[in-house]
Amino acid sequence: MIKTVIFDIGNVMVDFCFDKFIRKNKDPEQICERIRRATLESGFWGELDLGILSYEEVLQKFIDMDPELEPQIRAIFHDTAGIVLKRDYAIPLVKKLRQNGYQVLALSNFPEKVYLENREPLAFLEEMNGYILSYRDHVIKPDPKIYRLLQERYGFLPEECVFVDDLQENLDAAKEQGWHTVLFTGYEQMLAALQELLIKTD
Repeated sequence: MIKTVIFDIGNVMVDFCFDKFIRKNKDPEQICERIRRATLESGFWGELDLGILSYEEVLQKFIDMDPELEPQIRAIFHDTAGIVLKRDYAIPLVKKLRQNGYQVLALSNFPEKVYLENREPLAFLEEMNGYILSYRDHVIKPDPKIYRLLQERYGFLPEECVFVDDLQENLDAAKEQGWHTVLFTGYEQMLAALQELLIKTD
C-alpha cells in the first residue's frame, strides 16, 4: 500500500525556465547560447545544487568558462527570480493527496539562491509534510544517500512510497532503493499513473 507520495520540483511542480531566464536582458541569441554553455551545461551547475561551494565561487567557475561574458553572466544571475515559475496545480494536488491520507514530500536538487529568490512559486512546499532540498544536506540525486536520507527523516518504508521525477536516472536510483516510481511527462499523464499505482497497491 502506498502511503507516501514524493515529488521532484523542477519541471514537475514548477517550470524550470532557464532558456527564458537567460534571455531576460535581451542579449543576442549567440551570446545566450554561450551563457547556457558556460553555466547550465558547464558541469558546474551541480555545484550550486550541492551547496558546498559559495554562490560566488560557483559563479566564478561559470565566468572562467567564458571570461569574455563576465558582465552578462553577472548581470543575469544577480537575481534568479523568474528562473522557476509556479504551476497552478501544485498546491491543490498536494492538499488533495494530504486530505486523502498520504504523506506528501519533495526531493529535489535545488540551489539555495534560487530557493531564496523564488519563494512564491515554491509556496506548495509549505503545504507538504516535508522536503529535502539538496543544498541543505550537500547531497544530490541520483546519489543513493539522498534517497536514504529522505526515508530516515520522514519514516516511510520503500515499498510504501512512490516518487515522481522527470529524469529517468533519478528514478532508476530510487528503484534501487525499492521505491515505486513515475516518470513525469505531463500533468494528466502523472495523475493517471499515480491513480493506477495507488489502486494497484491498496
